[in-house]
Amino acid sequence: MGANRAAKLRIPVPHTYVLLVVIMLVAALASWLIPAGEFDRVVHEGRQIIDPASFHSVPANPAGLGTVITAFPKALIEVADIVFYIFIIGGAFGVLNQTGTIRAGIHRLVRRLGTREWLIVPGLTVLFAIGGGTIGIAEETLVFLPTLYLLARSLGYDSLVAGGVALVGASAGFSSAFLNPFTVGVAQGIVGLPLFSGIQFRIVVWCLFTVVTVVYLSRYAAKIKADPSASPMYEIDRQHEPVDDSSAEEEFTKRHLAVLLLCAVALGALVVGAMRWHWGILELSALFFALAVVAGPVGGLSPNATADSFIAGAADMTYAGLVVGLARGSLVILQQANVMDTITQAMAHAVSTWPASISVLGIYFMQSLLNFIIPSGSGQAAVSLPILAPLGELLGITRQTNVLAFQLGDGLTNILTPTQGYFMAALGILRIPWSVWARWLLPLLGIWLVLGAIAVVVANAIHLGPF
Repeated sequence: MGANRAAKLRIPVPHTYVLLVVIMLVAALASWLIPAGEFDRVVHEGRQIIDPASFHSVPANPAGLGTVITAFPKALIEVADIVFYIFIIGGAFGVLNQTGTIRAGIHRLVRRLGTREWLIVPGLTVLFAIGGGTIGIAEETLVFLPTLYLLARSLGYDSLVAGGVALVGASAGFSSAFLNPFTVGVAQGIVGLPLFSGIQFRIVVWCLFTVVTVVYLSRYAAKIKADPSASPMYEIDRQHEPVDDSSAEEEFTKRHLAVLLLCAVALGALVVGAMRWHWGILELSALFFALAVVAGPVGGLSPNATADSFIAGAADMTYAGLVVGLARGSLVILQQANVMDTITQAMAHAVSTWPASISVLGIYFMQSLLNFIIPSGSGQAAVSLPILAPLGELLGITRQTNVLAFQLGDGLTNILTPTQGYFMAALGILRIPWSVWARWLLPLLGIWLVLGAIAVVVANAIHLGPF
């Protein structure tokens, strides 16, 4: 009877789509309560930034019924490149999966590791943290999730471990990045700092974040390995493509090896293209489409079977693709209402009278809040730093410290904020409800936020420079 009563008292967890629609409605309500205003935009060294002294009122445009119901399709158009990138990744994985390469390769890896399989979680987490800290991988993690899911389940872990290795590892590196061109590079360019200056301090911060993250994920993975039923994803994972141990002795053939070599070439091209040629979503989409076209025949599939596998893989990503548009919908409503700049201005004004030792924390947490409505790192830098950099100098905060507060505030909540499109897409790929992920991540996120606060306070105390 006690169990039945507890079940009745349990609050139902909203579907991710329901959660995002509620956020859109909240944004629509806010558009009626927040005064409309905007900054003038100016071009600085080829980048569009705001003029911090130009804030002015504009005619109100609160969201009506038409705005709300068209926000989703408009958002899908705005993020079409990411949506179709997800579909193409799904199609490529469908082809690779149909060749049998992924499963055969995973089982061979597990057999080779033997008792050393505990190295996989910390090793892969460090690799993703390096990617986040150097080339700023974020959306690129979506490519790895299907394979990481199969690997994690083969080793007796759950989908949270798979998502943790890629999303949490990359986010730890991205937030504390020492060479990230999309956050550190853009932010330092806006405030006039030498490119990637202050790298020594950021490397120390990156090491701390990475170590904490590795320990957190490794302890959780060991717990689930010992007792799979302890996972909050236990029942959901059992329903989602259960791992079939009957193929554990599947032979790893020369065709499988050839497909894996193609994957290695594609991933190498991804890294080089991102670092050397500044590839974006368009080029990465083309890369994985080409991989699917070539890998099918190399893996023994006929042209028709390759096409069917690609379509099936893309279809499996429908949930993940559509969730990106819903996540963007609330931002479309706020933008059309002309209230996003008002929110930024109000936040800056709130910390303008605080002493430097406290205001640096205010700037840090303000950036974390801004990440909810401006999920793009470079976009957030362009909007916030022209305001906060001059404000910081008046309060005795160096520009380098301001950049550090920005990058930590921008990055740490990337894998919690429901308006972050690629993150919600990742949860869709792994079939992890946002509420389950949030409860699992919050302890680590709390540690991250405290570490970030300590980092900006120390940077402010030592007057991290050069200026």
